[in-house]
Amino acid sequence: MGAHLVDSVLYGHLWTTPEMHRLLDDEGRIQAWLNILAALAEAQADVGLVPADAARAIRKHADAELLDLAEVAEQTRATGHSTLGLIRCLQNILPEEAREWVYYGATVQDVSDTWTALVMRQVADILERDLAHAEAAALALAKRHRDTEMCGRTHGQPGLPITFGFKAAVWAAELRRHRVRLAEGRGRREVVQLGGALGTMEFWGDRALPLLGEFARRLELGTPDIPWITARDGIAEFVGLLAMVTGTLAKIGQEVYELQRPEIGEVREPFTPGQVGSITMPHKRNPELSEHLVTLARIVRADAAVAVEGMVHEHERDGRAWKAEWVVLPEACLLTGAALAFACRLLDGLEVDTDRMRENLGARGGYVLSEPVMRALADRIGKHSAHTVVYEATLAGMNRGVDLRTALLADHRIAEHLSPDEIARCLDVQAALGVAPAFVDRVVAACNKGLGR
Repeated sequence: MGAHLVDSVLYGHLWTTPEMHRLLDDEGRIQAWLNILAALAEAQADVGLVPADAARAIRKHADAELLDLAEVAEQTRATGHSTLGLIRCLQNILPEEAREWVYYGATVQDVSDTWTALVMRQVADILERDLAHAEAAALALAKRHRDTEMCGRTHGQPGLPITFGFKAAVWAAELRRHRVRLAEGRGRREVVQLGGALGTMEFWGDRALPLLGEFARRLELGTPDIPWITARDGIAEFVGLLAMVTGTLAKIGQEVYELQRPEIGEVREPFTPGQVGSITMPHKRNPELSEHLVTLARIVRADAAVAVEGMVHEHERDGRAWKAEWVVLPEACLLTGAALAFACRLLDGLEVDTDRMRENLGARGGYVLSEPVMRALADRIGKHSAHTVVYEATLAGMNRGVDLRTALLADHRIAEHLSPDEIARCLDVQAALGVAPAFVDRVVAACNKGLGR
C-alpha cells in the first residue's frame, strides 16, 4: 500500500481517478518536466542561444522511458537539489555535443512553476468536462422535478413548500458559476515561468524577452507581464477554486445524506448490487458517495489554506512557501478529480421518492403554510400584528394536536378577518410555491446559454 492513500491499491479509488493520477504521479511529472526542458532548448535555438542540433537532440531524448527513475531519485537525494538529478541523468543519455545546452541559464522554478501552469491547464480541462457533466445531471433533475412538491427546510426544520426541481436548480446554477470562474481565471494562471536566477532573465541578455515569448508559444501557455517567482496568487486562486468546487459538491452530498435518512426518505443514492453498508448490520444502505464528498472537501479546504499561506513570500525566492505547493496543489487536484467523479455518479443515479416528499409535506398538518395565512391577514391588521396572531394560533394548535386549519378557525382574531374559504385558499400548497417553478425555468434557460453569461 502506498504511504499516501492516492497510491493505495486498496483505497486509491476513493481519493483520485486514474486520469488525474497519471497526470500527477512521478512518471507524469518527470515526462512533463522533460517536455519543458525540450521546449526551452527549442525556444533558445529559435532565438539563437542554443545550437539547433543540440535542441533537436534534447527533444529526441526527452523521454522518461529512456531514464532510470531510480537513478534520477538517487541523484536528487545526493545533490539535495530539486532538478539536478534529472538534469544529470538526461545529460548521460544525450550526445556529448548537446549535454551543455540542457537547462541553459534556467533555474528550478522555471521548470517546476511552468509545470504547475501546465498542470493547472490540464486539470482545468478535466474539471470543465466533469463540472459540465454534473451541471447537466443537476439540470435534468431540476427539469424532471420542476413541480414536484416537497418540504423546504431552514435550520433543519420544516419551513415552506418548495419543489425538488427548485433545490436541484440551485445546485445546477452553482456548478455553472464554477465553470465560469474556471474559464475566467485561465489567463491569469496558465502562463510560463522563465526568469533565471532572480527573475530578471539577465543570463540571456538581449535575447531574454524574445526567448520568453518563444518558450510560451511552444508550450501553448501565456506570457506573463513579469516572472511570478514570488507571486503565488495564481496558485492560491486555483486551489481556492478547487476548495469552492468541492464545497459545492459537499453541499449536495450533505443534502442527499440528510434526505436519505429513513425518517425523511425523500432521496436515495444509486445502489450497486453487492454493495455492503455494514459488516455487522446487514440491513444498512449507507450514503457512501454523499459522505465521502464531504470528507474530500474538508481536505481540499485545508489545502487551500496552505496555498494562501504560500502568498507570503520572502525576497526573490522562498522555498518555505513555494515547496509547500508541491504537496497541496497535486493533492487538491487529485481529491477534486475524485469528488467530481463521485458527484457525477450520485447525480446521474439519484433516486427521488416523490410520494415520500408529498407524505412528509402532508404530515406537517398544514403548519408549513403559516406564512400565506400571515400574508393574507397582514392586509387586514398589519404584518407584525398578523405575525403575532398567527404565531400564537399555531402554537396553540400544535399543543392541542390539531391541524392548522382547525387551529386557525378556532382563533377568533383570525376568523373575524378571514373567511373559511379565504383560509382554504391560504392552505393551497401550489399557491404557496411562489415562483419556484419559474426560477427553475430561468436556470434552465441560463444554463443552455454559453458560459459568457
